[in-house]
Amino acid sequence: MSHQVISCEKSSLGSVPTTSGIYIFKDNAKPIYIGKSVNIRARLKSHFENAKVDLKEKAIIDSSKTISYIVTDSEFKALLLESKYIQKYKPRYNVRWRDDKSYLYIKVTIKDIYPKIFITRKENDKKSLYFGPFSSVRIIRSILKEIRRVFPFCTQKQLTKQKCFYAKIHLCNPCPSEIEKLKNEKEKIQAQKTYLQNIKNVVKVLDGKTELILKKLYLSIKEFNKTEEFEKSIPLRERILRLEGMLSNKRFDENMIDQYNQSTKQILALQVLLGKYMIVDSLCRIECFDMSTMTFENSSASMVVFTDGLSDKKEYKRFKIKQEANSDFEMFDEVLKRRFKNNWPMPDLLIVDGGKPQVRVAQRVFESLGITVPLIGIAKRPDRLIIGDDTLQTIKPYRHHLGFRLVQALRDESHRFAKKYHLFLRGKTDGIKTDGIMKSV
Repeated sequence: MSHQVISCEKSSLGSVPTTSGIYIFKDNAKPIYIGKSVNIRARLKSHFENAKVDLKEKAIIDSSKTISYIVTDSEFKALLLESKYIQKYKPRYNVRWRDDKSYLYIKVTIKDIYPKIFITRKENDKKSLYFGPFSSVRIIRSILKEIRRVFPFCTQKQLTKQKCFYAKIHLCNPCPSEIEKLKNEKEKIQAQKTYLQNIKNVVKVLDGKTELILKKLYLSIKEFNKTEEFEKSIPLRERILRLEGMLSNKRFDENMIDQYNQSTKQILALQVLLGKYMIVDSLCRIECFDMSTMTFENSSASMVVFTDGLSDKKEYKRFKIKQEANSDFEMFDEVLKRRFKNNWPMPDLLIVDGGKPQVRVAQRVFESLGITVPLIGIAKRPDRLIIGDDTLQTIKPYRHHLGFRLVQALRDESHRFAKKYHLFLRGKTDGIKTDGIMKSV
């Protein structure tokens, strides 16, 4: 994997290819900023253009003597290579990677009998392998989703009596829970070897050693063909096709990456804002609740979720009020208790669409359930935030504050989602035709 080097001048960019890869700004051979793109030349040009208005970009350009770049077959490879180089060199202008709270890694518990693969924010276990850092949970999930289609693995923290959900859709195969149930010792040992080989291949992919995997797969097919065991070569051919497809296709949309960068700015701004009033370690998962009712008939509530600052619609939930309630507060009490009785991921921040009374309801629910979740409310006319602690302090950030706008976006989305379901319930009651079927929790 060879480095190509040019001087850090805009006039030198003409020789840079328009393919995917990583680029490195260097000050006397020392990397000070590392990035990746599906179009290296276009991305480098944007750095020079942005330097006219952005102080950080100007500092990168002014401090660099040369730019080196490495071409990759796909953005998938570029993503892995970028994280590997950032971890190795820790460039000073890759700020988000240097903040411990922003670190995101892929963790492989390689010493376990059945190694598992997780997303984590800290390197805190010397017995495990770590790959990263990465800028977004979504990017890591996309990477692991692609790899898992080729080499299935398990994410269950503990073995169970039944095979896991992912085993049913062939993304955990063989499943450790199923392996442990095997009574034939020979079959059990073979299944364990198969699972461990899958994990080793995942590690090789994350380490950029995909050519070795492909070479071994082709050799295995050749051996099966020699002995005329053609049926055994079929799954290997499918695996090769998936792996080559994963490595050649540009599956990661550059515009989506730009969206992540913008949402990261909003999250950091909100962390700084709320950090003055409460402890906020992370804002990876934010939940916002809104009630929708009219004379307490067909009352409902919505829970919307933003992951890494972007709406995560697959995590949205609707609640149809089950108990007779005399106020919005009683309904909200019911909804929150039902939410936390479900085994869903805990939020890093919970937002209530309402003022101090609604925040107090949430506080009482948290106390009764023995849980601690950072809490704020957003009241209207004018929009302002209520800090969910003993003080119930009201703060009003300036209108264009990035963190404040993120909270407003969550509130608006939860209102839209709740209203849509409420209208659906009213339509059913009144005999009005509605589009689709909406399921509630």
